[in-house]
Amino acid sequence: MISRAQRILFIGMLIAAVTMAAILIRLRERAQDRLHAVQSSTPLVEPVEAPPTAVTLLIPNDADNSLQESPRSLPLPQDDSARARVLLETLLESFREPNSTHPIAGSGASSGTRGPDIDEVFLMPLPHSRDGAPNSGKMAVVNFSASFAQSHPSGIEPETLTLLSIIGTLHANLPAITEVRFLVDGHPRDTLAGHADLTRVYLASSTTSGGGQ
Repeated sequence: MISRAQRILFIGMLIAAVTMAAILIRLRERAQDRLHAVQSSTPLVEPVEAPPTAVTLLIPNDADNSLQESPRSLPLPQDDSARARVLLETLLESFREPNSTHPIAGSGASSGTRGPDIDEVFLMPLPHSRDGAPNSGKMAVVNFSASFAQSHPSGIEPETLTLLSIIGTLHANLPAITEVRFLVDGHPRDTLAGHADLTRVYLASSTTSGGGQ
Protein backbone atom coordinates (compact mmCIF):
# COMPACT_ATOMS: atom_id res chain seq x y z
CA MET A 1 0.00 0.00 0.00
CA ILE A 2 1.34 3.40 -0.98
CA SER A 3 1.89 5.71 1.97
CA ARG A 4 0.75 9.33 2.11
CA ALA A 5 4.36 10.55 1.95
CA GLN A 6 4.97 8.49 -1.19
CA ARG A 7 1.84 9.87 -2.82
CA ILE A 8 2.93 13.42 -2.02
CA LEU A 9 6.40 12.75 -3.41
CA PHE A 10 4.95 11.24 -6.58
CA ILE A 11 2.60 14.18 -7.08
CA GLY A 12 5.46 16.62 -6.49
CA MET A 13 7.64 14.86 -9.09
CA LEU A 14 4.74 14.80 -11.56
CA ILE A 15 4.15 18.53 -11.10
CA ALA A 16 7.85 19.23 -11.59
CA ALA A 17 7.91 17.17 -14.81
CA VAL A 18 4.83 18.92 -16.20
CA THR A 19 6.25 22.32 -15.26
CA MET A 20 9.54 21.57 -16.98
CA ALA A 21 7.70 20.52 -20.13
CA ALA A 22 5.77 23.79 -20.04
CA ILE A 23 9.02 25.73 -19.67
CA LEU A 24 10.52 24.03 -22.72
CA ILE A 25 7.45 24.92 -24.77
CA ARG A 26 7.57 28.50 -23.52
CA LEU A 27 11.26 28.76 -24.44
CA ARG A 28 10.38 27.96 -28.02
CA GLU A 29 7.56 30.50 -28.00
CA ARG A 30 9.81 33.23 -26.62
CA ALA A 31 12.45 32.51 -29.27
CA GLN A 32 9.79 33.09 -31.91
CA ASP A 33 8.61 36.24 -30.13
CA ARG A 34 12.16 37.64 -30.17
CA LEU A 35 12.45 36.93 -33.89
CA HIS A 36 9.23 38.84 -34.55
CA ALA A 37 10.36 41.68 -32.28
CA VAL A 38 13.51 42.20 -34.34
CA GLN A 39 11.35 42.72 -37.40
CA SER A 40 8.97 45.15 -35.68
CA SER A 41 9.37 48.92 -35.53
CA THR A 42 11.16 50.76 -32.70
CA PRO A 43 8.79 51.54 -29.78
CA LEU A 44 7.61 55.15 -29.54
CA VAL A 45 8.31 55.40 -25.82
CA GLU A 46 11.87 55.03 -24.57
CA PRO A 47 12.18 52.58 -21.64
CA VAL A 48 12.98 54.14 -18.28
CA GLU A 49 16.43 53.09 -17.10
CA ALA A 50 16.46 51.50 -13.66
CA PRO A 51 18.71 53.02 -10.98
CA PRO A 52 22.01 51.20 -10.31
CA THR A 53 21.84 48.40 -7.76
CA ALA A 54 24.75 46.99 -5.78
CA VAL A 55 25.32 43.35 -6.78
CA THR A 56 27.97 40.70 -6.22
CA LEU A 57 29.36 38.55 -9.02
CA LEU A 58 31.27 35.37 -8.23
CA ILE A 59 34.19 35.38 -10.65
CA PRO A 60 36.08 32.11 -11.23
CA ASN A 61 39.85 31.98 -10.88
CA ASP A 62 41.37 29.21 -12.97
CA ALA A 63 44.69 29.48 -11.12
CA ASP A 64 43.35 28.04 -7.88
CA ASN A 65 39.83 26.86 -8.87
CA SER A 66 38.21 29.41 -6.56
CA LEU A 67 35.35 31.89 -6.79
CA GLN A 68 36.13 35.52 -5.96
CA GLU A 69 33.44 38.03 -5.00
CA SER A 70 33.37 41.07 -7.30
CA PRO A 71 31.11 43.98 -6.23
CA ARG A 72 29.40 45.76 -9.13
CA SER A 73 26.68 48.34 -9.66
CA LEU A 74 24.10 47.47 -12.32
CA PRO A 75 20.72 48.82 -13.43
CA LEU A 76 18.39 45.89 -12.84
CA PRO A 77 14.77 45.39 -13.92
CA GLN A 78 12.06 44.69 -11.34
CA ASP A 79 11.16 41.20 -12.59
CA ASP A 80 13.31 38.55 -10.88
CA SER A 81 13.73 36.45 -14.04
CA ALA A 82 14.88 39.51 -15.97
CA ARG A 83 17.21 40.48 -13.09
CA ALA A 84 18.73 37.00 -13.14
CA ARG A 85 19.37 37.22 -16.87
CA VAL A 86 21.08 40.64 -16.60
CA LEU A 87 23.25 39.32 -13.76
CA LEU A 88 24.33 36.28 -15.75
CA GLU A 89 24.93 38.19 -18.97
CA THR A 90 27.18 40.59 -17.03
CA LEU A 91 28.95 37.68 -15.34
CA LEU A 92 29.65 35.82 -18.58
CA GLU A 93 30.76 39.02 -20.29
CA SER A 94 33.33 39.50 -17.52
CA PHE A 95 34.93 36.22 -18.61
CA ARG A 96 35.88 37.98 -21.85
CA GLU A 97 37.60 40.94 -20.22
CA PRO A 98 41.31 41.34 -21.11
CA ASN A 99 42.57 40.36 -17.65
CA SER A 100 39.96 37.68 -17.00
CA THR A 101 40.93 34.97 -14.51
CA HIS A 102 38.54 32.61 -16.32
CA PRO A 103 38.82 33.34 -20.05
CA ILE A 104 36.40 31.66 -22.40
CA ALA A 105 36.26 31.41 -26.19
CA GLY A 106 35.10 34.48 -28.06
CA SER A 107 37.13 37.02 -26.10
CA GLY A 108 38.06 38.79 -29.29
CA ALA A 109 34.49 39.14 -30.56
CA SER A 110 32.44 42.21 -29.86
CA SER A 111 29.02 41.89 -28.27
CA GLY A 112 27.54 43.43 -31.41
CA THR A 113 28.67 40.52 -33.59
CA ARG A 114 28.24 37.72 -31.06
CA GLY A 115 24.95 36.12 -30.13
CA PRO A 116 23.67 36.05 -26.54
CA ASP A 117 25.21 33.61 -24.06
CA ILE A 118 21.93 33.20 -22.18
CA ASP A 119 18.71 32.73 -24.12
CA GLU A 120 16.44 32.84 -21.07
CA VAL A 121 16.26 32.40 -17.30
CA PHE A 122 13.08 31.02 -15.74
CA LEU A 123 12.24 31.00 -12.04
CA MET A 124 9.78 28.39 -10.82
CA PRO A 125 8.48 27.47 -7.35
CA LEU A 126 9.72 24.23 -5.88
CA PRO A 127 7.28 21.39 -5.13
CA HIS A 128 6.35 20.53 -1.57
CA SER A 129 8.88 18.61 0.50
CA ARG A 130 8.50 14.90 1.15
CA ASP A 131 6.56 15.50 4.35
CA GLY A 132 4.09 17.73 2.52
CA ALA A 133 5.41 21.01 3.93
CA PRO A 134 5.52 23.98 1.51
CA ASN A 135 8.91 24.90 0.04
CA SER A 136 9.65 28.63 -0.06
CA GLY A 137 12.63 28.33 -2.40
CA LYS A 138 12.73 28.67 -6.18
CA MET A 139 14.47 26.84 -8.98
CA ALA A 140 16.26 28.84 -11.67
CA VAL A 141 16.28 27.22 -15.10
CA VAL A 142 19.17 28.74 -17.08
CA ASN A 143 18.98 28.23 -20.83
CA PHE A 144 22.38 28.62 -22.50
CA SER A 145 22.56 29.47 -26.18
CA ALA A 146 23.94 26.71 -28.40
CA SER A 147 26.79 28.98 -29.51
CA PHE A 148 27.92 29.54 -25.90
CA ALA A 149 28.05 25.81 -25.18
CA GLN A 150 29.88 25.10 -28.44
CA SER A 151 32.54 27.76 -27.82
CA HIS A 152 33.11 27.05 -24.12
CA PRO A 153 36.52 25.54 -23.29
CA SER A 154 36.30 21.80 -22.67
CA GLY A 155 37.51 20.39 -19.37
CA ILE A 156 36.02 19.43 -16.04
CA GLU A 157 37.60 22.35 -14.16
CA PRO A 158 36.71 25.27 -16.49
CA GLU A 159 33.21 23.90 -17.11
CA THR A 160 32.53 23.33 -13.41
CA LEU A 161 33.82 26.77 -12.47
CA THR A 162 31.47 28.37 -15.00
CA LEU A 163 28.47 26.53 -13.56
CA LEU A 164 29.42 27.25 -9.94
CA SER A 165 29.97 30.94 -10.63
CA ILE A 166 26.52 31.15 -12.22
CA ILE A 167 24.88 29.31 -9.32
CA GLY A 168 26.70 31.39 -6.72
CA THR A 169 25.94 34.69 -8.44
CA LEU A 170 22.23 33.86 -8.64
CA HIS A 171 22.01 32.83 -4.99
CA ALA A 172 24.09 35.80 -3.75
CA ASN A 173 21.79 38.33 -5.39
CA LEU A 174 18.49 36.43 -5.38
CA PRO A 175 18.59 34.33 -2.17
CA ALA A 176 15.20 32.78 -2.90
CA ILE A 177 16.93 30.75 -5.62
CA THR A 178 17.99 27.53 -3.91
CA GLU A 179 18.24 25.19 -6.89
CA VAL A 180 19.53 25.64 -10.43
CA ARG A 181 19.10 23.54 -13.54
CA PHE A 182 20.67 24.09 -16.97
CA LEU A 183 19.43 23.67 -20.53
CA VAL A 184 21.12 24.34 -23.86
CA ASP A 185 19.06 25.86 -26.69
CA GLY A 186 15.88 24.90 -24.85
CA HIS A 187 16.78 21.22 -24.46
CA PRO A 188 18.28 19.02 -21.74
CA ARG A 189 21.93 18.19 -22.39
CA ASP A 190 24.35 15.77 -20.76
CA THR A 191 27.29 18.17 -20.35
CA LEU A 192 28.27 21.78 -20.97
CA ALA A 193 31.29 21.07 -23.19
CA GLY A 194 31.94 17.37 -22.62
CA HIS A 195 32.50 17.18 -18.85
CA ALA A 196 30.40 19.20 -16.36
CA ASP A 197 27.08 17.46 -15.69
CA LEU A 198 23.97 19.33 -16.88
CA THR A 199 21.53 16.52 -16.09
CA ARG A 200 21.50 17.18 -12.34
CA VAL A 201 19.82 19.83 -10.24
CA TYR A 202 22.41 21.94 -8.41
CA LEU A 203 21.87 23.21 -4.88
CA ALA A 204 22.72 26.90 -4.65
CA SER A 205 23.45 26.66 -0.91
CA SER A 206 26.52 24.48 -1.54
CA THR A 207 28.04 26.27 -4.50
CA THR A 208 31.67 26.21 -3.49
CA SER A 209 31.67 22.45 -3.00
CA GLY A 210 29.61 21.77 -6.12
CA GLY A 211 26.75 20.26 -4.14
CA GLY A 212 23.66 18.95 -5.89
CA GLN A 213 21.07 16.30 -5.87
